[in-house]
Amino acid sequence: MTKIKSAKGFWLSILLAVVVFFGAQFLINGAILNSFYINILFLMAINIILAVSLHLIIGITGQFSIGHAGFLAVGAYMSAIFTMKLQLPFGLGLVAGGIVAAVAGLIIGIPSLRLKGDYLAIATLGFGEIVRIALLNIEYVGGASGMQVTHLTTWPWVFACMIITIIVIRNFTNSTHGRACISIREDETASDAMGINTTYYKVLAFVIGAFFAGIAGGLYSHNFYIIQPANFGFLKSFDILILVVFGGLGSMSGSVISAILLTVVSAYLQDYPETRMIFYSLILIIMMIYRPQGLMGTKEITSFFKKRKTVEGGPADGNKHTVA
Repeated sequence: MTKIKSAKGFWLSILLAVVVFFGAQFLINGAILNSFYINILFLMAINIILAVSLHLIIGITGQFSIGHAGFLAVGAYMSAIFTMKLQLPFGLGLVAGGIVAAVAGLIIGIPSLRLKGDYLAIATLGFGEIVRIALLNIEYVGGASGMQVTHLTTWPWVFACMIITIIVIRNFTNSTHGRACISIREDETASDAMGINTTYYKVLAFVIGAFFAGIAGGLYSHNFYIIQPANFGFLKSFDILILVVFGGLGSMSGSVISAILLTVVSAYLQDYPETRMIFYSLILIIMMIYRPQGLMGTKEITSFFKKRKTVEGGPADGNKHTVA
């Protein structure tokens, strides 16, 4: 029965994805959506990739990283170099951006992930700023003036990358490796005592998250006509962090929902950057006071659709109990 329900949920998810893809493609091809709404749609999918990839690092493994914009920048510039400088296909540029970002995640992950809490946050923030400052001083990619990039990001590309990201990280979370990462989040000392290689799994989660952030960077860079180091400052890392915290640490569904909501809000407030930051600050303050676990907490949206069973008590208990 469980297998039948799992198969049913799988095919319903596939059906929903197909409907969303072709529905959006119809609106784009029919010129029903103008460039503003198309850009919102693309940014929504890119932010979902960023939120879900950071969700693996913070929500699942419990590592407080605020340098995700650094991996976004590495992927953005590397994919731009492949397509603009080396004249290679866009798909190859995306993969290259993801791989180089993953290598960067490995390099920064091995020494820094022995740190915890605030110290790890400072180390990852420093990494993001090092990447930004380095790009400012590399003339090959335009330095502070930025790098011109051809618009190559399309709905099929961005949707496919988003779906792959969700599927890979969901399957990783549900695997033995994912359960090891969750145990590290809950109690790293106990996990280490039980024989789990905590450093290995923290670095692994960091590398996977960095890879998909690099993919998002490639899509991000080719969604515009110019990229600049200023686009990848520490405020960008905080924007991505807000997506995860607002949705709920430990909930992939929450990260997806918050990415959709905050992308729409941010798009309509883009002419008022100060107002946008005030709005984000208010969201975090209110969330921390009234719902510190975020929109979804650690639950997934599928948990709200599970049927509850009614179990009757024995002779000594004539009551009926409802269980999940």
